[in-house]
Order: sequence, then structure tokens, then C-alpha cells
Amino acid sequence: MVWIKTKREIELIRESAKIVAEVLNLVGANVRPGMTTLELDQLAEEYIRASGAQPAFKGYGSLKRNLFPATLCTSIDEEVVHGIPSKRTLKEGEILSVDVGVKKNGYFGDGAKSFAVGQVTAEKQRLLRITEESLYKGIEQAVAGNMVHDISAAVQSHVEQNGFSVVRELVGHGIGKELHEEPQVPNFGKPGTGMKLKNGMTLAVEPMVNFGDWRVRVAADGWTVSSEDGSPSAHFEHTIAIVNGKPEILTQ
Repeated sequence: MVWIKTKREIELIRESAKIVAEVLNLVGANVRPGMTTLELDQLAEEYIRASGAQPAFKGYGSLKRNLFPATLCTSIDEEVVHGIPSKRTLKEGEILSVDVGVKKNGYFGDGAKSFAVGQVTAEKQRLLRITEESLYKGIEQAVAGNMVHDISAAVQSHVEQNGFSVVRELVGHGIGKELHEEPQVPNFGKPGTGMKLKNGMTLAVEPMVNFGDWRVRVAADGWTVSSEDGSPSAHFEHTIAIVNGKPEILTQ
């Protein structure tokens, strides 16, 4: 079931989403060679809690014996999403993808951004640029009266026209009182299909794009998803609301 949000609910989601954006800015300012992903995670958790909110990912999961242990998902190079922060140090030339969720006053915000660690190759710079562009191409289609897969098709088209591939096993989603709500928002699809978009819908749109093939595998930790062919990946995400027929980015 899709929950249509009231104006008040959208404002509450916006409050959580604003903290998400601030955390991504804070993390981005500290991404550099020699920094550990665990140090970035600690910075993020301290900031979220100081903002009167809770990290949405910490303790998340369906298996009680393997709940997600951290505030951030930190995924490096071929890791697509859900990488677990550790004492691993970042190296010059890597891509670090950071995903963060925040819960405040009972409502969630969710966002992600991929960062270049120091100087990266021209190919990696292009992967980052095209992935971020595809996010905005998708968001442009999130207008009342369009279909969910209009978002999906816009992302897929831009990515594939530029020679990259969209991950298919992982999708964007509705968001609100739950971190993951209906509808699912895939990054591939046929225009004019899927659920109709309406005012008051709140969505997390999140292209995950591989340099090589779209297929992925899950690591032994049960969380980290990597490209099957070992090629680098990038991930960008915004929480949006459809207001007065148009998409409004809440994670600004």
C-alpha cells in the first residue's frame, strides 16, 4: 500500500532529509586518503544524534543475528551498496559511496552520494558524473500523472546511452514512517508502466550504476553488494516529495 503524505508529514520527512544532506556534506568534507570508513561513520553518528535524530540503518535488518552494525553504508570501488564501515583506510583514486538514513519524530530521510578519494581516473570521474546526472533525469519524471517506470526509464536510458549499466537487483522505494515503503522504484523499466504518481507521494530515487556489467553478488557478511565483474560502481540518492504536481528534493 502506498501512503499519501499530508503537508505536515512532508515537513517532518523534510526535517530528517535535511539532516541526511548535512551528514553527506560533513562526510564529503572528510573523505581523503588515509581516513578510515569507521572514522567517517563515527562523525556521522555523532552529528545525527546531536541533531536529535537516530541513525536509521543501525540495527536494521530482517535477520536478528545479522543486523546492520553501523550508521553509514560505506562502499568502495566495486562495492555497490551496503558496505560496512571498518578500519580500512581510503586510498587515492578510489570511489567511496556513502548511504545514510535518518529518523526524527517518527519519519525517515534517506540519501546517498559517491565521492572521489583524491584524484581518480577520467573513467571514474565520468562514472560519477553520469550516475549523478541519471538521478536528476529520473527525478524530472516524478510528476503527478506520470508512472513510476517513467522515472526508471529515464535513469536507464541516460546510463546505457553512456555505456554503463544499472544494477537491477536493488531499487529505490517509497519512504515516510517506514524507511522502505511501497512503491519500489527500479532503475530500469518501460515508460508508461508501473504505478501512477500522485501528489503527496514521497520517494527515495537512487541509481546504482556499474562501470561494467549490471550483475552483482552479496559478500559473506550478508550485506556488502559488489559488482560481479569487479568493475567500479557509483550510487547517488535523493528523497523527494511530489508537491503541486512536481518533484521537490528534500535532501538538499
